Amino acid sequence: MQRTQRPLLARLARVNPTTVFLATLALVLVAFFAPGPVGGVLLLALAAALLWLLATTWAVQAPQTRMLRLVMLTLLSTVALIKLL
Repeated sequence: MQRTQRPLLARLARVNPTTVFLATLALVLVAFFAPGPVGGVLLLALAAALLWLLATTWAVQAPQTRMLRLVMLTLLSTVALIKLL
């Protein structure tokens, strides 16, 4: 591991992408079908985690990828806030 690399990011790099996708899909489905504020809080927690990941990987992403991720994060946050209301 390089000196500038964080241990958490090194651990995340070793995780199976299919497992991450399925776990995230399960979380989103639970949040969509959970009643009102519970689902909104779950979606906001997911959005916060994705925001952290986006900020961490910002420098190595292509501009098109950055824009797509920002749009998806905005949509997720909007759905979470609507669910909270």
